Amino acid sequence: MSEAAAEDRGREIWIEKYRPQALDEIVGHEGITERLKQYINQQDLPHLLFAGPAGTGKTTSSIAVAKEIYGDDWRENFLELNASDQRGIDVVRDRIKSFARASFGGYDHRVIFLDEADALTSEAQSALRRTMEQFSDNTRFILSCNYSSQIIDPIQSRCAVFRFSPLGEAAIEEQIEAIAEAEGIEITDDGMDALVYAAAGDMRKAINGLQAAAVVGGVVDEEAVYTITSTARPEEIETMVSAALDGDFTAARAQLDTLLTDVGIAGGDIIDQMHRSVWEFDLGEREAVRLMERVGEADYRITAGANEQIQLEALLASLSLDSE
Repeated sequence: MSEAAAEDRGREIWIEKYRPQALDEIVGHEGITERLKQYINQQDLPHLLFAGPAGTGKTTSSIAVAKEIYGDDWRENFLELNASDQRGIDVVRDRIKSFARASFGGYDHRVIFLDEADALTSEAQSALRRTMEQFSDNTRFILSCNYSSQIIDPIQSRCAVFRFSPLGEAAIEEQIEAIAEAEGIEITDDGMDALVYAAAGDMRKAINGLQAAAVVGGVVDEEAVYTITSTARPEEIETMVSAALDGDFTAARAQLDTLLTDVGIAGGDIIDQMHRSVWEFDLGEREAVRLMERVGEADYRITAGANEQIQLEALLASLSLDSE
């Protein structure tokens, strides 16, 4: 790849360039898109609640719904807010109400998309519930969240709830292949497998990883993907865990230090990879259960603010002691 070509690819954000523009273009959630199209065709759109992990299509589906309803006028009739940035009660009282009250013609209602709604305070959610009631005649709300349990019940009961699961390998491969072909990128089979593994069901992460690897230049292979995404190879995680289970804490700690220091992987990411890989290791049921218990405890402590390296070393030490 020439330097000019690499520079051109670096100028565009592919997650926006290749964002699906219609519900039919969204991959991996055919059941959800079919139900949404039925609402649109029947001109009976309810309030919607999209729940699921990052990068699974919640925002894309919301924008696609607006484009299907309003066509070229979608920007004038679609308000997008991020609750994690504007999480207080004022954003509900001011911006949402101002948009809902604004006069408009030609359509039965406008759409307000509130991303990361689980970041709203309970007071703001209560205000949002009252706003949803007050402007139900001319406004529809689409709420997006990672955890629906953080949304108060009165809001959930007013919405049709759609749960976006992590995207399957086939869906990610299909999208990556289409982008690679459009951009003229050569991607090897092991490079594709590495992208799918690193993405862990997150389409946005997969596309960003592909773009980053392509900008570096050359063929997108396994080495390029793992380097650019700062992801440990599955076999490296397995080597570390197996050494600890065999009672060799020194070897397990050395592998952990390599991943944290030399490769630069965050401790939380190592925990996630260990959790994803537990059942892929050649472990007995008792060992797998023991490992899962230790992973859960370390994850909780790291989330609570404990030192990542200390907690991971304690996890490996615990596994080593259990082997004795």
